[in-house]
Amino acid sequence: MRHRSKAPPAFFDRRLTSRRRSPNRACRKGRLFHARGRFARGFTLLELAVVIFIMGLMMLIAMPYFGGFKSAQLRSAARTMAGRATYLYEEASAQKLVIRMVFDLDRQSYRVLVLDPYATQPMFTPDPAPGDTPVVLPPSVAIRDVTVEGIGTCHRGMIACQFYPDGYVDATLIHLVDSNGDVMTLGVNPLTGQVRIANGDLTEGQLYLQ
Repeated sequence: MRHRSKAPPAFFDRRLTSRRRSPNRACRKGRLFHARGRFARGFTLLELAVVIFIMGLMMLIAMPYFGGFKSAQLRSAARTMAGRATYLYEEASAQKLVIRMVFDLDRQSYRVLVLDPYATQPMFTPDPAPGDTPVVLPPSVAIRDVTVEGIGTCHRGMIACQFYPDGYVDATLIHLVDSNGDVMTLGVNPLTGQVRIANGDLTEGQLYLQ
């Protein structure tokens, strides 16, 4: 008579199964711990050196563009100032007004005041023309000095040149400088009102000899 072996209890199978799987779980935990440790230790010295080298190379490439941008701002500020002076010369002659262009070297700005010489009580007032507000220079550009005929040279505070109704303007020399140290010179011709712009730190004589 054959004796059939009884199947082991279910709990016995589960225990064997768990025992058989426990080495794999230990291996997985070991690998996970090893991976976490590898990521936690950070960059190597060689990796940091490569990153710093790439960042330095990018800055070296970008620096000329930053310098060119500042030079463009200097040229733009000079052209804007020259255009305003030319307009004021023509406006003073056409409207028979005395117009004052005031430079504020402390605030790095300039504005326009107007006087009607035929008014009952002549006095300078802000220009009522629409949009004629004080012009503030960009942060990278500054008015270094302004020289006005009959007044002298100003490095701080305020100084003004005047445009007269008979077609005359105070001879004025202006030096603009940017954060790179580049200088542009503007000169206002007293007889024609034309504004000459040149690169460099020039005197009045040097400006008109170019």
